[in-house]
Parts: sequence; structure tokens; C-alpha cells
Amino acid sequence: MSTPPLTLLYAPADRPDRVAKALATSADVVIVDLEDAVAPAGKEAARREAVALLAGISRRVQVRVNQRGTPWHADDVAAVARLPLAVGARVPKVESADEVRGLAAALPGRDLHLLIESALGVERAFEIASASPQVASVGLGEADLRSDLRVDDDGALAWVRSRLVVAARAAGLPSPSMSAYTHVKDVDGLVASCRAGRALGFLGRTAIHPVQLDPIREAFLPSAEEVDRAREVLDRVGAAAARGVGAIALADGTFLDVAMVERARSVLAVAGDPQPHR
Repeated sequence: MSTPPLTLLYAPADRPDRVAKALATSADVVIVDLEDAVAPAGKEAARREAVALLAGISRRVQVRVNQRGTPWHADDVAAVARLPLAVGARVPKVESADEVRGLAAALPGRDLHLLIESALGVERAFEIASASPQVASVGLGEADLRSDLRVDDDGALAWVRSRLVVAARAAGLPSPSMSAYTHVKDVDGLVASCRAGRALGFLGRTAIHPVQLDPIREAFLPSAEEVDRAREVLDRVGAAAARGVGAIALADGTFLDVAMVERARSVLAVAGDPQPHR
């Protein structure tokens, strides 16, 4: 099980200096943004800059294209198609499985990272998530979603967030990453929000500034106690299997089952645990 990304850093495509700085950070993924971060007059130049910067890229990168129906979408998709296959396409405001299948045909073999940002997208979350084997992740675009739902209170999105987590896992996708936290200087608020998202089943978060990377990573990494317990679960299961024993209990009296084993493996994957377990 490979280590999932915990930090995804946005960089505006029309600022090649910022893209270069983002690529040099510790972010697990850099998202080169052709959409919200770029003014309409700068879209074409930004696209050219992005293609030039990413032509020989070797680290994990995604390009956020403009949404379908805009004057820039088709050219953005065509530009991404010319990039190394490892560069994923991040697609905003997805609302249908047909749209996903069209993207997959235009970008064969390339990972698609889909953003759901409307009430209709939420209603179709599982259809979207399961529309193509190329779908690598789904996430929420919460600013546009708030506007569409006509809500301001963060609590109004709790059900939607849980809905997305369920849709992603039901489609066999990784746990979704959280939407960006826009108050860059509010580190305590960022950490609290990440912990709340983690409790709902999210894993990792997009960032809009490098100073957010470490707090996000620390909030989503398992604690030492969680790692130790996960190791114990796998070691005890392996030892029991070698003896032909089925049901076993941990020291605290908890009985193990298959679900606990899978959860232990996912905890160690997030922790990047290199130690083999029986």
C-alpha cells in the first residue's frame, strides 16, 4: 500500500516563479492552477507557462483546468494531454458521469481528480466517482458549493462532507482530501478544521500557502500510539494465523476482525511505515 498524499499545494499557473517555489516545497502534490487563480485575460499565457514548466516534470503534479462550458476548457484539456502521463488532471465543477467519461476519452490513461462544487454534483457523487477507472480521487470545492447551497455556516456542510467520503469509498477510491482553508494566518483554526475532517473520514488537505503544509501533515499523520496499535494488530494476526488460530484478542480485551486488520494497514500506509509485518 503506497503512502497517500497528505498535502496538496496550489500554485497559480500565470506565476511561474510561484510554481517553481511550490515544486521545491515538501508538498506531496503540487496543483498548477489554470482556473480560479488566473484572470480571464491571462488564461492563454498561463496555459503556455504551465506546459513549458511541466514538460519534464518527475514529481507528483496535477493541473487544474477550467470547467467545461468555458472558452478555455478544451484548450486546457488538450494542453494537459501533451504533458507527461504522470501529470494528473484536476477538474472543477463536475456534475455528471458523462462528463467524466468524455474527459477519460480525451485524456486516456491519465488520472482524473474531480471536484464536486454544486448541489447537483453532490446528488450524483457516487455516479461521478465510479464513472471511469481513470478517476483517482474526488473532492469538494467548498466556496462554490456554499454559494450554490446558499449557506454560510460551516456546519451546513457536515452532511455533504460525509456524503462525499461515502461516495469515494463506495467507488473504491482513496479517502478524499479536504478543501483549502483560506485563513492562512489562522494556524489553530486550520489544525482544528483538519482534525474535524479527519474524524469524518477525510485524509489530507489542499493548501494555498506553503506555511499550511506542516500543520496539515501533522494533523493527519497517525500518532505514535496509533502506529504502535496498528503494528500490534498486524503482528498478532500474523502470529495467530501461523498457529492456525482464528479469533484473537489484544491486550486491552478487544477482539480482532478483518475490518480492524484493514484499518491497521491503512494507518501504517499513511504513516509511511517501512517495517514489514507478519
